[in-house]
Amino acid sequence: MKGFEIGSIKIDNPVVVAPLAGVSNIAFRRIAKKFGAGLVCNEMVSDKALYYASQKTFAMCECDPDEHPVSFQLFGHDEESVLFGVKYLDQNTQCDIIDFNMGCPVNKVIKAQAGSYLMKDIEYAKDLMAKVVKAVSKPVTVKMRIGFDQDHINCVELAKALEEAGVKAITVHGRTRSQMYEGKADWTYIRKVKEAVSIPVIGNGDVRSVDDFHRMMDQTGCDAVMIGRGIIGNPFLIQECVDSLIGRHHDYSIEDRIHICLEHAQGLIKTKSETVAMKEMRGLASWYLKGLPCAKAFKNQCSSLETYDDLVKILQEYKNRLKEVEGC
Repeated sequence: MKGFEIGSIKIDNPVVVAPLAGVSNIAFRRIAKKFGAGLVCNEMVSDKALYYASQKTFAMCECDPDEHPVSFQLFGHDEESVLFGVKYLDQNTQCDIIDFNMGCPVNKVIKAQAGSYLMKDIEYAKDLMAKVVKAVSKPVTVKMRIGFDQDHINCVELAKALEEAGVKAITVHGRTRSQMYEGKADWTYIRKVKEAVSIPVIGNGDVRSVDDFHRMMDQTGCDAVMIGRGIIGNPFLIQECVDSLIGRHHDYSIEDRIHICLEHAQGLIKTKSETVAMKEMRGLASWYLKGLPCAKAFKNQCSSLETYDDLVKILQEYKNRLKEVEGC
């Protein structure tokens, strides 16, 4: 199984888990590593939040000893706070790689002139990343989109500039900022970036199956594939992709999915209060039940979770329902 390297960091396989906002915390990353991910990424944190000493954000930067290699992602625009943020990640966390976000499309981030807004000014982005690379000892990577909108697709030019600035790898999401998460990702631009630079390129966008994973690798020539929304509630896809690279196969049952859902909840409780953890599980538990037979009513019940025992009860009732009804 072919791995790859980001700077001095060796990554065993080309399955990379995306920095999903509100999802990619330490509990989720621990599960992703359990299922074989080569690289896991923390949900993005704000440079301003680190700059102004947000205790909540500091807590988001904790790392499990078993999840290496792990990448922590920062977003921002202003040089002073960005440099403070990357130095904090470099010196005060156990992350192996520092990723900088130039791809987030949400309005709140764009209004702060961060995320994919930075694709509008390649010279500023290049200069900022050159200063970031110089300020830290850990390898720096960038995640971006193919452009801000269909009339301004500049991912190749930006990728070249970032390589010159010293960035060690680039992740390309095959959509423009204006597409948000709609429409189809255009993988042809990921190939163009791969052909334009010598550093590793990670492809991202519309990978929801093992077949998608291999098509992405084959069609773009990318060094690795980043999987995002396709693994929410379905971390088994990580294992399936890894297995496909070495001729191995695992069968997963509904019972397995329920077990991992409970493990996810337990992991959240360890790092947060039960109240906070269960609020997060209201949505996550529904994802674990997505697509399963007879699950609709139980998914609705998950929306009002208050305690871990509530979750256990709902999932047990679901298992009992399956035993009672065949082909529902």
